[in-house]
Amino acid sequence: MAKQDKKTVTIRQTGSPIRRTADQRATLVGLGLNQIGRVSTLEDTPSVRGMIAKVAHMIEVVEG
Repeated sequence: MAKQDKKTVTIRQTGSPIRRTADQRATLVGLGLNQIGRVSTLEDTPSVRGMIAKVAHMIEVVEG
């Protein structure tokens, strides 16, 4: 069997979680972000895409 390369997505936090709901703050932490300018590279799965959609107003997709 051939080894498959897993797709990844790189995201950067551009907005502050201040005055956001607790679930949006928790989503940022789940994505590995907690500070403006922080970058995180994650496996591109449907669950990660859903988390990105939930906090799309506070992040930007750098590569994907």
